[in-house]
Amino acid sequence: MLNSYDEYAVFLSTLQERFGSVRFMKFKVYQTSATRASSAGTIILLKEIILEFKEKINFKKKKLVDYGYVVYQAGEKLYYYDSQPHPDDPSLASTHPHHKHIPPDLKHHRIPAPGLSFERSNLEFLIREIETTLLS
Repeated sequence: MLNSYDEYAVFLSTLQERFGSVRFMKFKVYQTSATRASSAGTIILLKEIILEFKEKINFKKKKLVDYGYVVYQAGEKLYYYDSQPHPDDPSLASTHPHHKHIPPDLKHHRIPAPGLSFERSNLEFLIREIETTLLS
């Protein structure tokens, strides 16, 4: 899915078809250069769950270069993921730089995020995680 702009755009546009928990999806994806693109969007799932996302892709390297994902339920921010490195936090070393911000202090309470990667879009993983943890 990170091979070309067209392939990535099709991947995004078919997410709702592939996941029954996805009720509505709105996104933008645009090329920023011949080999790069950015996307941003909102995925609305069952039980008032919203997944906001942004991804930046380098198609030449077939990798994400940046991402951000935030999960809300009924207007409350539950948790979020980002790829901002925290090399001085040894508890995150196992999945560096991928990590998840969780309560009670969303900004400062971070845990490793073994399911995230720069090798693919993380949206399928995140939707499955929501289905398993919040919708089951």
